Amino acid sequence: MDPVIDLTVRSSLALLFALAAAHKLRDLADFRATFGDYRIVPEALAPLGAALVVASEIGAACLLLVPGRQPVGLLVAVVLLGAYAAAIIVNLARGRRHIDCGCGGPAGRQPISGWLVARNLVVALAALACLGSVSTRPLVWVDGLTIGAGVAAFAALYGAADRLIANLPAVARARGVA
Repeated sequence: MDPVIDLTVRSSLALLFALAAAHKLRDLADFRATFGDYRIVPEALAPLGAALVVASEIGAACLLLVPGRQPVGLLVAVVLLGAYAAAIIVNLARGRRHIDCGCGGPAGRQPISGWLVARNLVVALAALACLGSVSTRPLVWVDGLTIGAGVAAFAALYGAADRLIANLPAVARARGVA
C-alpha cells in the first residue's frame, strides 16, 4: 500500500476516535447511561465499561499516529468497531431499536439500526486494510496536501453518512413506510 493511503486512512481513523471520545467526555454521565442501556455488562459494571470505551478511543487515536505503534492502534480500532457492531446487533436482536447509538454525543442522538452496523464494519475493513505492508518512499509536499484533503473528504463522507443514517427513520415515516 502507498504510504499516502496508509497515512490518510490512519489519520482519518485517529480523527474519528478522537472526536468520538470528545463527544462522550462532553457529557460522561449521559454516555454512562447510554452505555448502560445496551445491557451488555451487568449494571454495576456499566460506569467502568463506559470509561474503558472512552479510554480505548483515546488510546486508539493516539496509537494510530505514534510511529511504531500504528499496528496496535489499528487493532484497537478494529476491536472497538467490532464491539460496537456486536453490541448493536445484540440489541437489535432483542428488539431494542429505540436505544441511542451513543456515537454522536448528547447533540447527535440516533436510534440503533443495521445501517450503523454496516458503517462500523466498513470502517473496520478500512482499518484492516492498513495492517498490510506499506511501501517506503519519501513523502513530498504534495503528499501532505493529498493526505489533508483525503482526511477532510473522509470526515465529510462519514458525517454525511451519519446524518443520512440518522434521518432514515424520519424519511420512512414521511413515506408512510414505518
